[in-house]
Amino acid sequence: MLRIKHFLNFIAAASKGLLLVGLIVTLSFYLSSIKSIHDSTHLAATAFAILIGALLSPWFFRFQHILQTGVQFSAKKLLRLGIILYGFNITFSELYNIGFYGFLAAFIVIIVIFLIAIFAGIKIFKLDKETSMLVGAGSAICGAAAVLALESSLKSDSFKGVVAVGSVVIFGLIAMFLYPIAFSTGIIPTLDSNGMGLFMGATLHEVANVAGAAEMAKEMTNGAFTQSAANLAVIIKMMRVILLVPFLLIVAYFIAKKNAAQSTPQKMSKKIDIPYFAFLFLGVIVLNTLLNAHKNTLILSTLSVQDLIEIGQFLCALCIVFAMAALGLQIDFKKFFKLGGKAFGLAFVLFIILIFGGYLLTLCFQGILW
Repeated sequence: MLRIKHFLNFIAAASKGLLLVGLIVTLSFYLSSIKSIHDSTHLAATAFAILIGALLSPWFFRFQHILQTGVQFSAKKLLRLGIILYGFNITFSELYNIGFYGFLAAFIVIIVIFLIAIFAGIKIFKLDKETSMLVGAGSAICGAAAVLALESSLKSDSFKGVVAVGSVVIFGLIAMFLYPIAFSTGIIPTLDSNGMGLFMGATLHEVANVAGAAEMAKEMTNGAFTQSAANLAVIIKMMRVILLVPFLLIVAYFIAKKNAAQSTPQKMSKKIDIPYFAFLFLGVIVLNTLLNAHKNTLILSTLSVQDLIEIGQFLCALCIVFAMAALGLQIDFKKFFKLGGKAFGLAFVLFIILIFGGYLLTLCFQGILW
């Protein structure tokens, strides 16, 4: 009885905030579904959600006392659920096709970019360690999803996650347009179609950036950039995505170890959470692999296993868009402008390193992966 009362109290407290976030999410999906807007901007619902949320953030802070519970629930709980459900986009069979060398390429990108981010963020841009880590994770692994997953584990201030997401989204979008243009005009030397696919998958920030860049490259080159190259790009990117699981666990281990060694009352009060949701994410990948083996099987007369997979993918997208909208609402522009310039500077440096370092890395795998 007590639990039911507690649940009803939570619903009452969260309803207004959830309604506001829900309206932003609805508008975001609507805008991203309009063909003319999509063709001209290539923005996904996630980008619209954080932009609309940011525009409404002054209004949120004005009524924070009645909106906070629902917005915070969207930014934290629905975020973790979205990361878990992200596993419906990946199967182990897809990862197996690229083998050890694909894993090695993804691993090198993640380690090098993340370590450079920490060093450059702290030493050069004078950012705090958490913001440097968040920008590094977004650039190295899978964009906003990696930022949000690491931010949830670090329990860092939400505005740091917003700054990191903003910087990663901006440069991810720039690269999404830049890569197809560069390939179609022949600016990038010695890379054929498959080489460009590997380059895209190893260096672009978001899964959506890879998919968008691949589609644009096919259109701009009249098929010279092949479907097999597009598949290679997505699979390499998915390898980076799945490495999010061990990445979160390793970061959690080292930070918890450091906090224990430097245990002061302040540090002990902010120990890192063990990202148990990362194991659930891995479990969903296993489930998705099993379901894909029987995706044409009918469960009911009108419901197939493929329908279940698509439902999981839709719920994943819905939860992440909810989280992005909530993060946008929580932008404190004073803090954003204080740290935003430095974070964007760090993201820009990582962006340049991804382009030139990723190109050299791609050439190292010539004859192996392409």
